Amino acid sequence: MPKLIDLEQRREEIAEALWRVVERDGVAAVSVRRVADEAGLALGSLRHVFATRADLLTFSTELMLQKVTERLRQVHPHADVEEHAVELLEHLIPLTAASRAEFAVNLALYAEAPAVPEIGIARDRAMAALRQGCERMVHQLGVAAERVELEGRRLHALLDGLALHLSSTDDEGEADWARQVLAEEVHRLHAAKS
Repeated sequence: MPKLIDLEQRREEIAEALWRVVERDGVAAVSVRRVADEAGLALGSLRHVFATRADLLTFSTELMLQKVTERLRQVHPHADVEEHAVELLEHLIPLTAASRAEFAVNLALYAEAPAVPEIGIARDRAMAALRQGCERMVHQLGVAAERVELEGRRLHALLDGLALHLSSTDDEGEADWARQVLAEEVHRLHAAKS
């Protein structure tokens, strides 16, 4: 009797193998064969799940974005609105070795958008969601309605800049500095309220 597999679990395992290849060798090294080898699968088994490299890259990008969203949803609200905002924001920048690796893979996958338009669609959807999330956070911090869009975009840009800065270092002092920058920005937004 053939062994039954959980297709969704298999898809995630293959995506994680792709992430390892990208992290170790770069996105140019990604091929269906290389990812199959990394996942310990026969090429035919991988092709049964993902027919093309584009399908594999697209799913891997969307899964990474889904995992970030799930982490954010697990952050429980605090009575202190500033503390809650900082905790959420810390999940959006690469403060640890694991999140730096995730960010590097994410950037590499985004670089494939010209070749795989579906990645560009996922990237654009993620960027819009992040911008909207920043605007909601700014609103919750009490910023006046007419300044929410501007301050939300400013917060989004700060997150992008911190993420790029942190992606190239494993210095714990830099991570502490980034946490402080986020805390100060959240406090500035909450204190301004107009």
